[in-house]
Amino acid sequence: MNFLIDVHLPISLSKFLNSQEHCSAIHVNQILQKWNTTDADICKYADLNNLVVITKDQDFKNSHFVNKTPKKVIRITLGNISNNNLILLFEKYIPRILTLSLNETFYLEVSDERIILNS
Repeated sequence: MNFLIDVHLPISLSKFLNSQEHCSAIHVNQILQKWNTTDADICKYADLNNLVVITKDQDFKNSHFVNKTPKKVIRITLGNISNNNLILLFEKYIPRILTLSLNETFYLEVSDERIILNS
């Protein structure tokens, strides 16, 4: 599964995901206009490259349900969280997340206690 990490999440998350089997990840700061890339351009880039957008941004949720883009979204629904705790959270949920690889579209919310899938 291929991921695109939004600007408000750490590059260390993409490094962690790259270290996992069956995963690859890039950070928004590595593409297009880096941190100045618009949400619309992130959506288009993610959909063209079959990437799952990982974000904290509510706008991607809205765009997913209203505009059907990006097709695949994982939204972190926590406030401030340390980078280490964020990585531990993904370590916990990555097996479940990888089961979604065949889905053409999905929206997944991740919190410290559970994940909620809308597909």
